[in-house]
Amino acid sequence: MNAPQIPTSLQHSTDAPRQAGTNKAARWPLAAVEALFALPFADLLWQAQQVHRTHWNPLGVQLSTLLSVKTGGCPEDCGYCPQSIRHPTAVANQPMLPLEEVLAAARRAKDAGAGRFCMGAAFRAPKDRDLEPIAEMIAGVRAMGLETCATLGMLKPGQARRLKDAGLDFYNHNLDSAPDFYGEIITTREYQDRLDTLDAVRAAGINVCCGGIVGMGESASQRAGLVATLANLDPAPESVPINLLVQVEGTPLHGREALDPLEFVRTIAVARITMPHSRVRLSAGRQSMSDAVQALCFLAGANSIFYGEQLLTTPNPEADHDRALLEKLGMHAE
Repeated sequence: MNAPQIPTSLQHSTDAPRQAGTNKAARWPLAAVEALFALPFADLLWQAQQVHRTHWNPLGVQLSTLLSVKTGGCPEDCGYCPQSIRHPTAVANQPMLPLEEVLAAARRAKDAGAGRFCMGAAFRAPKDRDLEPIAEMIAGVRAMGLETCATLGMLKPGQARRLKDAGLDFYNHNLDSAPDFYGEIITTREYQDRLDTLDAVRAAGINVCCGGIVGMGESASQRAGLVATLANLDPAPESVPINLLVQVEGTPLHGREALDPLEFVRTIAVARITMPHSRVRLSAGRQSMSDAVQALCFLAGANSIFYGEQLLTTPNPEADHDRALLEKLGMHAE
């Protein structure tokens, strides 16, 4: 018996409700995304697998490695982030790493099988002078044959073009949450600021890496709102990292009730259905997930992971464990 389909009236169409702040119709109205989340679990995964197999090799996983090239000292108040100067965490400030150290880390990542190297710096918005060493890092990493990605905070159009000229392939700037939950997590930056940076990145010809964090205390409808907002970006992001909140002592979100793992898998599946051409990355929070939950995420359409024992400031499964898991599942890096 076939799984039920989303009613035609809820599918993306030119008759869908308008997106706030635009004159375009939403390809994925919130009601349609909520309907996906409400499907029986098996039916949702069945639909996600159909979409995934239509557009991707279901056994292939893209591997990325993330390095913090400047840690701590951020003036923003993001409730999940241990790098904020407003939160009493154990993360120590670290100035910009030397070029040689970054390139050595990139070589190790490539030797370990990563295809993309991501560089993160804790800025609210980088100054033009901050981009000089980062541009050198991008050029050096790209010369190794790795895809390059950076996450540096808010960008102006001219800064995005400068990064593009240096050879940047992807820029990460997450929306973090649905618009109606955002103010509960961050007060020092507006939602529109994030959208403006994405516009600058697109205009510069850089691929967009943009996702969010779940498990921050949001409602099921607000999880759907995050996915709907991402899916309605025009075009959808090339990479969509779905992060599970890593609770760090000293941050305001420490102690939040943990998200049910199956709700996380549902989020992966709905992201896959609504953004069929995007890489959906199983991102932060994998350290707390069992192999079985990660396997369900791959079944639900995740086809990218961060690879290596450290993310920006939080632990990640070790590369040996990841290789063993992929082998156990009959999957491979691509």
